[in-house]
Amino acid sequence: MDNVAAFLRYLKSEKNYSKHTVRAYSKDIEDFAIHCSNTYDLHNLEKVHYNMLRDYIIVLSKRGLAMRSINRKCSALKSLYLYFHKIGVIEAHPFAQHKAVKAKKAFITPFSLTELKAVLEQIDRSDFVGLRDATAIELLYGTGIRQAELIGLKISDIDWAQGHIRVLGKQNKERLIPLLPSLANTLKLYLEQRKAYSRTSAHSYLLITNKGNQTYPAFLYRLVKTYFRGVSSKIITSPHVLRHSFATHMLDAGADINVVKELLGHQSLAATQEYTKVQLPKVQDAYRAAHPRAKK
Repeated sequence: MDNVAAFLRYLKSEKNYSKHTVRAYSKDIEDFAIHCSNTYDLHNLEKVHYNMLRDYIIVLSKRGLAMRSINRKCSALKSLYLYFHKIGVIEAHPFAQHKAVKAKKAFITPFSLTELKAVLEQIDRSDFVGLRDATAIELLYGTGIRQAELIGLKISDIDWAQGHIRVLGKQNKERLIPLLPSLANTLKLYLEQRKAYSRTSAHSYLLITNKGNQTYPAFLYRLVKTYFRGVSSKIITSPHVLRHSFATHMLDAGADINVVKELLGHQSLAATQEYTKVQLPKVQDAYRAAHPRAKK
């Protein structure tokens, strides 16, 4: 497994992948290694062939995994074997011919302004927990920050003088996001309460748990779900929905899509255009109401 470890180091140092992404790759590779060991008594990942991947996909499907998750696992394995081929430990890429199966994208409905207002008003901000939770939700919605970016955000990333937050995004790409006055006020109150909970190991990270440790994906997911399930009937209530809401509400208010793209940290405009699909019903209603031929 030395070459696997080298691959993971390569992702971190050469490709600048985040710790969260490298951890996900590691887990996907480990799952495949266990499958090969249990099914084929094969303990060397450099000896696999394409049929093993096809069988693995069937196993994952029977487990009930969504096609999107299966594609992600296959993508991690393709990257691993591309690396193996690059460093010369295999002669041919066993999965080169594999193509991802087109997965149906989950339609995410953004939170309404009413729902957001209800949540922000119901949070008890008299103690550390309430202020921490309010800070997390206001950051996710007020900046459009990704969950992983929020987890990695440090106190030093806040520039009070210039009024912006420095965000380290995918592949360590940096962007600056304006700091809203309301968010700045919440942050200042939270940081005062935070002093009594901070531990040395998590001292620099902005958001910490009740025990003073750095937050993690499941923690933020539960936090958002806990507050929004009481005011929203939406099936999906996750940190990403707040990012989605940020983008949708910005576009609804007339923000330039290129500006929204930069704020979200998207590399391509196509990724940002996904959020415009939510606006289609509104566009259709406006068209029917305004076009002369639509009334006939």
